Amino acid sequence: MNTPRPELKVAVVMRRERITEAMRRWQEWRWVLADVVPHEQAFGSSARMLYKDEHEERWLHPDYPVTLYSDDAEGYYLNLSTSAPCWFVLWRMEDETTLSEVPMARPEVVSLSYVDAGRWLDAQEMVEQVPAPAAVIEWLQTFVDQHLAGEPRRRRRPESFRPLTDRFGNPALISTGKSRG
Repeated sequence: MNTPRPELKVAVVMRRERITEAMRRWQEWRWVLADVVPHEQAFGSSARMLYKDEHEERWLHPDYPVTLYSDDAEGYYLNLSTSAPCWFVLWRMEDETTLSEVPMARPEVVSLSYVDAGRWLDAQEMVEQVPAPAAVIEWLQTFVDQHLAGEPRRRRRPESFRPLTDRFGNPALISTGKSRG
């Protein structure tokens, strides 16, 4: 019988912010990842605007599953071994405007795996990160402790079975007969 995989539901908050630096000549607004929060039923199932003023907008994208897989325990370990374990969010710009008058940033996947994030970055996807809360880090650490398998230990051959070599790595010649002279 298959046991269910550990899973969390999260919501992603994306921020559209006005650019004030020199880059404003080319682009007036940019999208950035603002936060990843626990999903709540009250969020519903579709994206919605949380806040808007002349400098920024905040959009909530609910109901993203974060599932842990035992074969990715090393990726989770690599995340935990950093100074600030984090959420990794892959997001893309939508092709057409559906909820607002401008194209929106839409999260695609949320993960806690360093390996996933590396793969996405290698594929030239937009990946951002935000710190994970302590409760999530503890949950992830428990999973890694249970599923991370260390390198398999190889049996060491006894020294008596090792071939004798000279200092250059060539086979050594050993004579058991009487020495001459």
